[in-house]
Amino acid sequence: YKVDRLDWQGRLGFVSRSPRWAVARKFPAEQARTVLQAIDIQVGRTGAVTPVARLSPVTVGGVVVENATLHNADEIARKDLRIGDTVIIQRAGDVIPQIVSVVLEERPKRAKRYVFPTHCPCPLHTPLARETTASGAETVVRRCTGEFACPFQRIEHLIHFVSRRAFDIEGLGVKQLQAFFDEGLIKEPADIFRLGRNDQALAMLRERDGYGETSVANLVRGIEARRIIALDRFIYGLGIRHIGETTAVTMARGYLTAQAFLEAMDRVADRDPEAMAELDALDQVGAAVIEAAAAFFAEDHNRRMVANLVDQLDILDAEAPKTDTAVAGKTVVFTGALERLTRDEAKAQAEALGAKVASSVSKKTDIVVAGPGAGSKLKTAAELGLQVLTEDEWLALISGTLAPQGGERAG
Repeated sequence: YKVDRLDWQGRLGFVSRSPRWAVARKFPAEQARTVLQAIDIQVGRTGAVTPVARLSPVTVGGVVVENATLHNADEIARKDLRIGDTVIIQRAGDVIPQIVSVVLEERPKRAKRYVFPTHCPCPLHTPLARETTASGAETVVRRCTGEFACPFQRIEHLIHFVSRRAFDIEGLGVKQLQAFFDEGLIKEPADIFRLGRNDQALAMLRERDGYGETSVANLVRGIEARRIIALDRFIYGLGIRHIGETTAVTMARGYLTAQAFLEAMDRVADRDPEAMAELDALDQVGAAVIEAAAAFFAEDHNRRMVANLVDQLDILDAEAPKTDTAVAGKTVVFTGALERLTRDEAKAQAEALGAKVASSVSKKTDIVVAGPGAGSKLKTAAELGLQVLTEDEWLALISGTLAPQGGERAG
């Protein structure tokens, strides 16, 4: 529903991601009944195991549903799900299938209570362990302890490695990667680059259905294009737990070269106090990241995998954060719609100029760049009396045509 007077819309304005002059009403999710036939276990990149319900196919909201995530063992116990139960399902948000409840009056006498496994379903059958928090408390997440030795984790690591925000290898999607992995052509990231120069393997690919000279040429071109890679993408592509894009950029700028990064990680793995303190000193790096990096590089298999990969690549040095720009050392928040830059472009641009980009406004914020539709963050900036710039003023500031004290003070 929306207010149909444009002048009233203008007066009502926006909050962070929606207008005050409109509200969406969703109809109740369509539900259906079906039978829980089995519960399987899926293993993710970091070893987290997720139970998945296998259902008798049923149409819900125009889509045939056969699977639904069950999240974790505690969720199964809470809903008292048993194999053979008749269950009510719906698509959460009209997208993700979920089991709402069990129809207890239709439970068969032989319905089996599900026993959550204690070992990974991979051929190695490595033990599952409950994840613990920094305080030592157990969480609901259970993980396979096999790391890269677990084939399920290995393929998920490879999928992460070629993903858009990591190495972004064109022509090597999940389907192709799974097929190459099953056939032994690709078992670790370095194998991707070896494949690009393996004439015998490429000749075999040309003979396959769905492949031809053009497809293989595009695949090789996509692989070769990523032999030269930025240090932050290399770090992120390794798939180390707790090291996402932002942390990878921070580490790249902290160590500047691949050699310095890898030497530091070897020392962190050996629990060298000086190396761990150096890593801890980086912005947004804490105990979880340090422990994850130490555990990853402590594994001989991981070290060999990284060494093999480095031999195939030309890793570009990172640029040290600039200190001589108008925004160096300042904390910047972008809010509202940007018209001349995407949010990712604006963030990368600001960080390259030595600024820190935050997601929320606080007393530590120096500049708020507000576009059309800016809402609660702009209001907070006004309450705190922070400097607010338009997108054009921001671009003028970083280009040197607007003095650092330009723009207006909110409020």
